[in-house]
Amino acid sequence: MARHPAHLADERHRQTRRRILEAARAIVTEGGYAQASMSAVARRAGVATGTLYRHFDAKGDLFAEVFRDAAGREEDLIAAIVADHDVPVGERLARAVEVFARRARAAPTLAYALMAEPVDPAVEDARLESKRRYHEVFAALLEEGTQRGELPSHDAEVVASALVGALQEALIGPLAKHQASEALIASLIGFALSAVGAVQFTGEEIHGHG
Repeated sequence: MARHPAHLADERHRQTRRRILEAARAIVTEGGYAQASMSAVARRAGVATGTLYRHFDAKGDLFAEVFRDAAGREEDLIAAIVADHDVPVGERLARAVEVFARRARAAPTLAYALMAEPVDPAVEDARLESKRRYHEVFAALLEEGTQRGELPSHDAEVVASALVGALQEALIGPLAKHQASEALIASLIGFALSAVGAVQFTGEEIHGHG
């Protein structure tokens, strides 16, 4: 049976929107927000610039959605690691920090854009929401560690905020220069474990559960 014209129009609308978002993300991944003009996105997506504004009211709205999608994938990955309650809390923390840093190193331009590059206010709002989610994930892990007797008692909210801020701050400079090293990743893992009073896990122990 032939599809109703309205359904076909809705499907074309979704496909165009998806193509625009994919083009915008690709540009940010390759060159950061500095290269991400609306005209560049339109060319990459193969649509007229005016078409972008039928899907997004402003550049900030488009890139806020790009940010939420890209950051959300990373947040979900870290949350899944932290949620594995069969693994000791310290080891989960070490694995989460390692994965966070390695994935940032694998896509340094995108990671720098997500963490630090100057952006429109709408994107900055999305960035703050992302930091809040990481804070919630790490705070819940630290509280669990205390309850299980695996970590000393501390203010999980404060320590989680400090941890998220320190991890991102330590990566910003190296990512901007594409110089995030193995030594830096190891140092971040050691710092995180020391900061919360967790057992220091070796690289073999961490990778053994990966």
